[in-house]
Amino acid sequence: VQLQASGGGLVQAGESLRLSCAVEGDIFRMIKMGWYRQAPGQQRELVAERTHLGATSYTDSVKGRFSISRDNYKNTVYLQMNDLKPEDTALYYCNIDGMLNDHFKEFNVWGQGTQVTVSS
Repeated sequence: VQLQASGGGLVQAGESLRLSCAVEGDIFRMIKMGWYRQAPGQQRELVAERTHLGATSYTDSVKGRFSISRDNYKNTVYLQMNDLKPEDTALYYCNIDGMLNDHFKEFNVWGQGTQVTVSS
């Protein structure tokens, strides 16, 4: 299983971006989906998380601005980011816990990261 993350870019403060994370592989289900970010010199932090039952959680700094969603048919997870701020600048990673169709084996996999840069 591999993840292909995309959608990052350079935007001005107040603008929006939508990140995508497409799962490549024969999977049965995505169990838990998360978006993380890491700014230079800082630790990786969990930004948003969603379970297969639809429960979501967000780090305080993005509540009300970011939204995590999924498309089961496309096996893709999204992070809609609105009202972006310079402090949102970071490399964003997706991470998925799930089960394969192969005997429902569990997997955990990271995407390659997509850069988000917000100018003031």
